[in-house]
Amino acid sequence: QVQLVESGGGLVQPGGSLRLSCETSGFTMDYYAIGWFRQAPGKEREGVACSTRENTSPKYVDSVNGRFTISRDNTKNTVYLQMNGLKPEDTALYYCAAYRVFFSQCVLGISAYDYWGQGIQVTVSS
Repeated sequence: QVQLVESGGGLVQPGGSLRLSCETSGFTMDYYAIGWFRQAPGKEREGVACSTRENTSPKYVDSVNGRFTISRDNTKNTVYLQMNGLKPEDTALYYCAAYRVFFSQCVLGISAYDYWGQGIQVTVSS
């Protein structure tokens, strides 16, 4: 049974940092791209970052480039999203997701992803 479980969310002040974790099970993570998505109230879900096995060509949405870093530990079946310099507009429900990948690059399109976690709240507020 495929599962993705997010952890590490919470409340943080503007300028602060959080690290989200996505623990996967039920599939061989080596062969899957893992992405992070977020959805703020009243807005559509958007792709934030994604990574393939080698993590050589991660992708980021422009609004987080330079502040967020995606990494993965295939031995622990876990993907991380390090978020620095958090802003109030980063407040959202964050999801990790996965799809079987055949190329070295991942995509941030929602429709590509087959498996999703339940999401975890990140709130940036003073």
